[in-house]
Amino acid sequence: MTDSPLHITVKLNAKLQPEHRHELFEDPLDALLESAALGQLTDGGTALSDDGEVEYGDIEIALNDAASLPAVVELLEQLGAPKGSLIQRAGEPDQAFGVTEGLALYLNGTDLPDEVYEQCDSNYVFEQIVERIDGVGEICSWWQGPTETALYLYGVSFETLRERIADLVATYPLCQGARVVKVA
Repeated sequence: MTDSPLHITVKLNAKLQPEHRHELFEDPLDALLESAALGQLTDGGTALSDDGEVEYGDIEIALNDAASLPAVVELLEQLGAPKGSLIQRAGEPDQAFGVTEGLALYLNGTDLPDEVYEQCDSNYVFEQIVERIDGVGEICSWWQGPTETALYLYGVSFETLRERIADLVATYPLCQGARVVKVA
């Protein structure tokens, strides 16, 4: 044990709304830290782009001992932390970690014919994606922007996720003009 806690910031390379970050990462991490007496969560935050889209999330942790840092990283990776996530601490270089890759599907919310919006349902897109990526990924969050709605998928690989949803994106009218972007 050290005389003072080791303060670290976990910068999650994930486009997660705060409630999804809590559910997927902070709550399980807090339970581990508390049950094993390794430390505690001290804060968290969400970085947003100018249009309000999540860019990444931070989790601040005070560890009782630097030796517990590998256990924290291991748990975050078991929970599916995306590649490109970082452990940041004063006076040390950032430590990259993460195991999943991310795909953002941006649905056009303004430029399609009115009948597409009247006849199609984004919930159908959500349900179809959940079925298609079962076993290789999951939808972890979403965002409603001024002109687009995004679904954020994380899983074993961007290419696998893209392939699994390709026919839906190509054929369902609400997916016309959709953007598929690698986010992790």
